[in-house]
Amino acid sequence: MPELPEVEAARRAVEDHCVGQKIKRAVVADDPKVIEGVSPSAFQSSLVGKTVVAAKRKGKSMWLQLDSPPFPSFQFGMAGAVYIKGVAVTKYKRSAVKDTDEWPSKYSKVFIELENGLELSFTDKRRFARVRLLNDPTSVPPISELGPDALLEPMTIDEFTESLRKKKIAIKTLLLDQSFIAGIGNWIADEVLYQAKIHPLETASSLPKENCATLHKCIKEVIEKAIEVGADSSQFPSNWIFHTREKKPGKAFVDGKRIDFITAGGRTTAYVPDLQKLSGANAVNAANKRGKQTSKRKKRGQEEEEDDDDDGVAIEEDKITETFKSKNAHKPRGQGRKSSTRRKPKESDDESDEADIGEEDESSYGNGRNEQKKRTRGAIKNEKGPEKAVNKKTQPARNSQKQKKRAK
Repeated sequence: MPELPEVEAARRAVEDHCVGQKIKRAVVADDPKVIEGVSPSAFQSSLVGKTVVAAKRKGKSMWLQLDSPPFPSFQFGMAGAVYIKGVAVTKYKRSAVKDTDEWPSKYSKVFIELENGLELSFTDKRRFARVRLLNDPTSVPPISELGPDALLEPMTIDEFTESLRKKKIAIKTLLLDQSFIAGIGNWIADEVLYQAKIHPLETASSLPKENCATLHKCIKEVIEKAIEVGADSSQFPSNWIFHTREKKPGKAFVDGKRIDFITAGGRTTAYVPDLQKLSGANAVNAANKRGKQTSKRKKRGQEEEEDDDDDGVAIEEDKITETFKSKNAHKPRGQGRKSSTRRKPKESDDESDEADIGEEDESSYGNGRNEQKKRTRGAIKNEKGPEKAVNKKTQPARNSQKQKKRAK
């Protein structure tokens, strides 16, 4: 995502090559999601014939000051970028245009041709950028709501320290707040906190004065260095966390130290645990929070295991019921339940059923089922299904019982 250095590089390119030139032609995309509050034709008419007087920036927004209002304003979003044909302007990961691509790009939202033949295009592949036509960009949101620009309006160390003392939120969250400081985004926040050896979740108000001074210094140094190299990330110092912050967990290292990832300020945050440690109450609170989360996970796991066990027994019983129903349904007529006058004694039925279920339990449901489940299955069979074939081991006893009954 373009942050202050990337937008500043674009501003400087426009200032160096476009100021003093009259706009000969303009083409504005019919994209109301990006082009806000004005039709493409009205936007184009407001540009043609005007002269570019200056290129302005505050935070991550830029606008062209023309010889008369209104002025085109660009909020870069996640992938907005400025390109000037034939001029090297900084490129970053999410920018859309390559040297080999068509010109102007199919992602162009505002295309301007100047009288000297130079051509400029603002592109946005992901359509999170916002382009507006404003009489005074600084007097309306989002620019009017921004805090001091991190480069152009830096706080003094004392002002910065005093501001932090009033903020009882995580320092990473605060740095991302554009109403506090304008221009710092996710990668700059991670970088300055790493350079200052401050944990992203450290409460801003709890930072010692020396840490505030160090952070103030790191913000200035990181932004100035990034601008010095034209926001070309390949030229950032090799010891910056920037180069490895987007690698996968377990594969991200800087200066031989492991990079971990957490969420801070709603954003994925890279930091080095060996160098950026939580202190005092923040460390205790973080440990307690981790402990509570672990306990909740364990409790959920136990409840899920208990539920699985209960469901398992119910499922097994349902399976047995369906098995016996199926067997009964497929038996030929005449082989079902015998008449009451010839029905075997209850005791014999139970013995036979229990023995047969035991054998079926070992073959169909595995060894180790307890006796309670066997009795349950036996009861289900008695209620729902016919008698099974008589076990050979119990045949002599049953024949003896029949003979005694006949003798009576």
